[in-house]
Amino acid sequence: MGQSASPAAHSRFVYIGTYTEPLDFVDGQGQGIYSYILDGASGELRPANPVTTGLTNPSYLTLDPQLRCLYAVQETDNQNLNPPAVYAFAIDSKTGALRLLNYQSSYGEAPCHVATDHAGRWLFVANYGTGTVAIYPILEDGRLGPATDIVHHEGYSVNPDRQTGPHAHQVLVDPTNQYVFVTDLGIDKVLVYRLDSTHGRLIPHDPPFVALHAGAGPRHLAFHPNGRHVFILNELDATLVTVTYAEGRFAIIQTLSTLPPDAASPPSGAAIRVTPSGRFVYTSNRGHDSIALFAVEESSGRLTSLGHQPSGGQIPREIAIDPSGTFLLAANQDSHTVVTFRIDSKTGQLHPTGLRVSIPSPVCIAFGRQYPT
Repeated sequence: MGQSASPAAHSRFVYIGTYTEPLDFVDGQGQGIYSYILDGASGELRPANPVTTGLTNPSYLTLDPQLRCLYAVQETDNQNLNPPAVYAFAIDSKTGALRLLNYQSSYGEAPCHVATDHAGRWLFVANYGTGTVAIYPILEDGRLGPATDIVHHEGYSVNPDRQTGPHAHQVLVDPTNQYVFVTDLGIDKVLVYRLDSTHGRLIPHDPPFVALHAGAGPRHLAFHPNGRHVFILNELDATLVTVTYAEGRFAIIQTLSTLPPDAASPPSGAAIRVTPSGRFVYTSNRGHDSIALFAVEESSGRLTSLGHQPSGGQIPREIAIDPSGTFLLAANQDSHTVVTFRIDSKTGQLHPTGLRVSIPSPVCIAFGRQYPT
C-alpha cells in the first residue's frame, strides 16, 4: 500500500455541494454547502463549519487557483423563484468559513458545472437545461462581474429521452489557458473555444468541436498531467474515450467501457479523476454503484482496466482525489454518504478505510486550503 503523509502536510478543508430539494432524478435532502477537514493521515472527515445555506441546489462547486474564493451554481430552472445563478463566496483562510460576496444570473437553466481559468481571472458556467455557457470576470476581491459572453449550442442526437436538444455539462480550460472545452451531452460533441482573455469571450476554434459516437452523451473530461492526453467520460453509454491533444485539437485513440461485461444495471457514468502522478484514472458508475479503475500507459495515454471497486453506497455521483494523491472520496448521492478510500500509489487499487460521513444528497467535492496547524 502507498505511504500516507503526515497530517500537517496534507490535512485540508473540503467543501461538499448538495441537492436541497427533490427533482426528477434526486430526492434532494441537503441544506447547502457542507464544510469538513480531511485528516491527511487517516482520511477521516471532521466537520469544520456550520452548513452554508441561502442557495438552492449548490450541486457543483469550484475554488479559484489561489483557494481564496469558492463559486457554486444554483441548479434550478425557475426564473422567478430561486432563479438559476452562480454564487461567489470568500473563504476565511484560518477557519475555512464561507462568506457570501455576490451572485449573478447563470443566463440559462439548470446550471450544472462551474470552473475558472488558470489565472483566476474568468469564471465559466455550463447550463444543462438550455445548452448555454456563460463567462464572467472575477473581480479583485473575488466577486463576479456581469457576464461578458454567452454562447448557445445547437443540435440534437439519437437518444429520444436525453438528446432532443443541447445539454452543456462541463467547462474545462486546457493547461495552456488558451482553449476552453465544453462537453455537451445532448449533441454528442465536445465544443472547442479559444479564450479571449482580454475581453472575456469564447471564440469557436477551427475545428469547433470533436464529435463522439452517437448516443455517447459526453459528461465530463479530464486532462492527464502531461497535457498531451485527455480522457472523456460519456454518461449515456458509460464509455471512456482517450484522445491525444495539442493546441485545441483532439484525436481519438481508444474507447473502453467503464462497466464490467456482466453488469446488469443501465449505464450511467458520472465523474472522472486522474491521479496527480498521472498513473491512474478513476470513473464512477451510478446504478452499478462502483468506481472503475484504469492504469495509464505513459507514452501513449492508452488505458488498461484494473477492475472495479464498490463505491460504498448508492449513486456515486462524484469522486474526488485529494491534492496529495493519497485518498479518493466518493459522494454517494442516494445513500447520503461520503466514503474515504486510500489509493495504492503502486497498483492503483482503492482500499476502503472504513471511514464515512453522513451528508444528505452529496453531489460535489472540492478541496480547499491546507488546514492550519
